[in-house]
Amino acid sequence: MTLQELTEKMKAGAGSKSAFGNTVKFATPEGAIFIDGKSTPVAVSNDDNAADCTIKMALSDLVDLVGGKLDGMSAFMTGKLKIEGDMGVAMKLQSILR
Repeated sequence: MTLQELTEKMKAGAGSKSAFGNTVKFATPEGAIFIDGKSTPVAVSNDDNAADCTIKMALSDLVDLVGGKLDGMSAFMTGKLKIEGDMGVAMKLQSILR
């Protein structure tokens, strides 16, 4: 799955979600996915904006995370996922990503 395909999938899933009050950026070597959780509905784009929480990981791991094949806590503990900024924001993402 490409970055654009994943972005579209996340847009479709986030369209019905309520705001969660923060911004999150997934940073991959292929580019960024920015989630604006301050807006309702939640907005998803490929903008490389500053965020309350930045999650760095490989695109393939992000695809698995969004698809439910990779647990976020396991990914963090094994170093597949690195968090910069507010870790509490990252914890809110479980409900947004699925």
